[in-house]
Amino acid sequence: MIYFLLFWEFCKVGLFCVGGGYASMPLIQASVVDHYHWLSMSEFVDIFTISQMTPGPIGINAATFAGTKIAGLGGAVSATLGFVTPSFFLGIILARVYLKYGDIGSIRGALNGLRPAVVALICVASLSFILLAVWNTETLPTDWSTFSLGGIAILILAIAATRRKIGVIKVLIGSGVLGLALGLAGLI
Repeated sequence: MIYFLLFWEFCKVGLFCVGGGYASMPLIQASVVDHYHWLSMSEFVDIFTISQMTPGPIGINAATFAGTKIAGLGGAVSATLGFVTPSFFLGIILARVYLKYGDIGSIRGALNGLRPAVVALICVASLSFILLAVWNTETLPTDWSTFSLGGIAILILAIAATRRKIGVIKVLIGSGVLGLALGLAGLI
């Protein structure tokens, strides 16, 4: 039963997560954290973080890791298949429609209208993680080191975005190494 439920919930997420993996995070959170309570918010943040660090699409990675945490290997398969099934069929259908009807203005308008919603979904996911880091003192540290590391990462990413001399991968690796060093030193 849990496998079918995982498939169905991630199928709904896959169907409605217009805009990619980051846009799917609030939908996954609503399902596995808020509705079913399969994962705590702290576990979800860990899954989100690992999903970003591993190769592949973040939404599929998150579905696989969440499914594994919830129901083992069978849960991973169920959640992953549920997540990709709608995209697979919608992709085939939309490709056929696009090839048949070409560039239709109303379709372009609908897609342009979805862009602000995608940005809003990503912002909601980011806000949820920020609020968790700031106010949930039971699961995450909220001392100076948390804010310092976050601030340094934001600063480096802002510089990287404007000058393009520092790659995102370098920032991720550097943040991980710095966090490990501070953790081993007992500072975080």
